[in-house]
Amino acid sequence: MHRCAAAGMTESKEFALELFDTLSRRRQMKLDTISKEELREIWQQITDNSFDSRLQIFFDMVDKNADGRIGEAEVKEIIMLSASANKLSRLKEQAEEYAALIMEELDPEELGYIELWQLETLLLQKDTYVNYSQALSYTSQALSQNLALRKKGSIRKIGNSLIYYLEDNWKRLWVLALWIGIMAGLFTWKFIQYRERYVFKVMGYCVTTAKGAAETLKLNMAIILLPVCRNTITWLRNTRAARVLPFDDNINFHKTIAAAIVVGVILHAGNHLVCDFPRLIRSSEEMYTPLGIYFGETKPTYLALIKGVEGVTGIIMVVCMIIAFTLATRWFRRSLVKLPKPFDKLTGFNAFWYSHHLFAIVYVALIVHGQFVYLIRVWYRKSTWMYLAVPVCLYLGERILRFFRSGSYAVRLLKVAIYPGNVLTLQMTKPATFRYKSGQYMFVQCPAVSPFEWHPFSITSAPGDEYLSIHVRQLGDWTRELKRVFSAACEPPVSGKSGLLRADETTKKTLPKLLIDGPYGSPAQDYGKYDVLLLVGLGIGATPFISILKDLLNNIIKMEEEEDTSTDLYPPVGRNKPHVDLGTLMRVTTRPRKVLKTTNAYFYWVTREQGSFDWFKGVMNEIADMDQRNIIEMHNYLTSVYEEGDARSALITMLQALNHAKNGVDVVSGTKGSDTFCKTKLEKGPSQNCLQAPVCQDRCLLLWSSSPGTRTCQALPRVQWEMHHKIRVPQGVFLNSK
Repeated sequence: MHRCAAAGMTESKEFALELFDTLSRRRQMKLDTISKEELREIWQQITDNSFDSRLQIFFDMVDKNADGRIGEAEVKEIIMLSASANKLSRLKEQAEEYAALIMEELDPEELGYIELWQLETLLLQKDTYVNYSQALSYTSQALSQNLALRKKGSIRKIGNSLIYYLEDNWKRLWVLALWIGIMAGLFTWKFIQYRERYVFKVMGYCVTTAKGAAETLKLNMAIILLPVCRNTITWLRNTRAARVLPFDDNINFHKTIAAAIVVGVILHAGNHLVCDFPRLIRSSEEMYTPLGIYFGETKPTYLALIKGVEGVTGIIMVVCMIIAFTLATRWFRRSLVKLPKPFDKLTGFNAFWYSHHLFAIVYVALIVHGQFVYLIRVWYRKSTWMYLAVPVCLYLGERILRFFRSGSYAVRLLKVAIYPGNVLTLQMTKPATFRYKSGQYMFVQCPAVSPFEWHPFSITSAPGDEYLSIHVRQLGDWTRELKRVFSAACEPPVSGKSGLLRADETTKKTLPKLLIDGPYGSPAQDYGKYDVLLLVGLGIGATPFISILKDLLNNIIKMEEEEDTSTDLYPPVGRNKPHVDLGTLMRVTTRPRKVLKTTNAYFYWVTREQGSFDWFKGVMNEIADMDQRNIIEMHNYLTSVYEEGDARSALITMLQALNHAKNGVDVVSGTKGSDTFCKTKLEKGPSQNCLQAPVCQDRCLLLWSSSPGTRTCQALPRVQWEMHHKIRVPQGVFLNSK
């Protein structure tokens, strides 16, 4: 049994026991001992990947009495074993139903058993039961003629890779180049300026470096606020500035500036404390005298310099920055660092959020520090406030706007549900003035959890819906407390018979209050500009794409209704034409028609747990029922299912195809019109769908989102880098989960 477990079955001990029992029973072995030859023979059979060998083992596992026949009870048992091995709890619960389905298919004469050859036929012909896999294997002939699939030289490959990189990142590159250039210019300007002053003779290059770094700090402390002015960025997304500025990278740019601030602080404070002050104190009276107008007639001590306004404000800023920057790192923000109590409160999003408010103290200290700065006496040369004035006013204006706007958005909870995987769904009324696009997000505050914290969540409802909805996964301290609060509020009375988390008329009164603010822009909101959409979501990262799919579906339905109206007004020639009022005809014909630019949308959802499919099951079924034009194609990937050809998943694959053909429902996801694959097929799907869009190569949008904590820096290379050399996807947008 241990050998079976070592062969990749450590996560399915029950299956390994059953497999060992089958192999030993076939050889009439004693279960308490095993010889070396028997072990070698068993190992060879386990590692034999041929279909016949795996099928024989599979059949023997079912056929306990070795009579060459298996009945419905034995089929049910092996379904339960396969479901257990693949962590499919729902399938395990429905094992009896699916066993009856297999017997109905293979035992039409109702003999009560099936034989090996019948099972072999079913497994070999599983692909004939479904037609959704045909689209994935189809390659456009027209596109193939345009693709140069021949091997390229190394130099040409490097050249093409460089071209592709520049095309995909030119916005980022020019902004970074401009920013670095400005910093270099400011540093050089101050460096040269102080090298020409008398103080250079006393403090040397220490003072020039410190002052150069200080000038870059003024710039960076000002512009670091701009990427988090979300209202301004959302507005700018709809202007021509979006063509040249990478608004999608606002948070990444914010982090990059923070890193530059750390370097600037080290250079500025380090040179002052370690070099400038000691050299000033050790200088002779003759050399110090010209500097007396800045430091006093009497040469100061090191402690006196530290205790001055400049020193105290500088220390305050450094301490606050160390705390805020440390708690903002991924290790602390994601609670990857495990600290003993009570220091565990220093990890998590709450600690990050509250510590970031220390920057209010930093900015006050910075302005004071700038007014008492060393070696400058003329007020108009004290330029710190000049750098900060506009960004600080803009940021404060946004915070004030958020405060008043959140109070004007009165929302009432309509539905609350908790799904497997610790996902909380909140459905609420939509304020009349709240207008948004699919793919955007909003901030949510729950005073019962925290009266100060606001957290961003993708909107999963569509703009055409009469409600707002979000899906929240428990990943941190705030979301954990939010789930606890709503779980307690939605629990039915002890004497009641209603289920958990149903917001009926009695529970609505006890539900916690919610405040919302937004909407705010994101890369996904521009999906309507593209003909072909490739939407790849990892776990809860699929939330923005659900809104996009729902909006696409609503637009499809609206377009079909307009076509039906047009058909009613203009019936085919030869049919009885009903009288149409001229006014009605004019109103209908002059009304702008809804034109759906998107011709195809491919949605790929990767998740680890079968229960996760419940999150968006209703949306997927609605798409399957209403999308008669097959514009939207959905594919699910469950990473807990073993790859195709594995004995533990062979029956699942066959059953999946059979049930989809019979009932139109996928046995793994429980949804209509979608299929579920194992993780090894993920790369093939998106690349094949790209190959199916030859006329839309320059109008293809790739969106990639993931669960928080998962790095998705470059979406297209993660799907298939070689595809990038075959199909160009200009204007591609890479969406990083926040």
